[in-house]
Amino acid sequence: MPADALLFDIDGTLVDSVDLHARAWQEAFEHFGKRLAFGDIRAQIGKGGDQLMKEFLPPQELEELGEKLEKYRGDLYKQKYLPQVHAFPGVRELFQAVLQRKIRIALASSAKGDEIQRYKEIANIADLVETETSADDAERSKPHPDIFAVALERAGNAPKDRVYVIGDSPWDAIAATRLGVRTIGVLCGGFPEADLRKAGAMAIYRGPADLLERLDQSPIVR
Repeated sequence: MPADALLFDIDGTLVDSVDLHARAWQEAFEHFGKRLAFGDIRAQIGKGGDQLMKEFLPPQELEELGEKLEKYRGDLYKQKYLPQVHAFPGVRELFQAVLQRKIRIALASSAKGDEIQRYKEIANIADLVETETSADDAERSKPHPDIFAVALERAGNAPKDRVYVIGDSPWDAIAATRLGVRTIGVLCGGFPEADLRKAGAMAIYRGPADLLERLDQSPIVR
């Protein structure tokens, strides 16, 4: 069924930042005495920090270190890694094509609000985004559905069977399924196609440019 609204993830979907987030987390964990494999951390990117840290810290350590660790990671990412982020090809053109078809767009990310503002500048879409939500707007981050639920409400509460989440990680698809909306996956974030399909993605594209090229044959329009 054609879409009334699209809820776009950002990291790994619109901008190339997944590896950079994983490096920042790895460095932050090491600062607090925790040596973790890059691949183990990368597999959890797409979750918010509150959910990611649960994978690597027992409850007592999470309570003791969680707030300090997340703040250290956030500051490190903004200072060292955020300047390295670039947009994937075709993001602005995809948004323009979607809007021309009278489909509403909302950004729905586990990133902090100030990071989202920077991402919109990097992707050159600030003038095309009507509404957004971030980790600051939801009690629980992905894979919980809270962020998508807020984004859907801000996008006008379109019927759920006419809403698609566009995301790169299994956590996007799981969160969308829990909300009752469907997911279109993109591979540009580096997660395996099999993992995206297993998590519930109904269609897969290489990235924004590929989705733009095949937009009129996609579930979004057909």
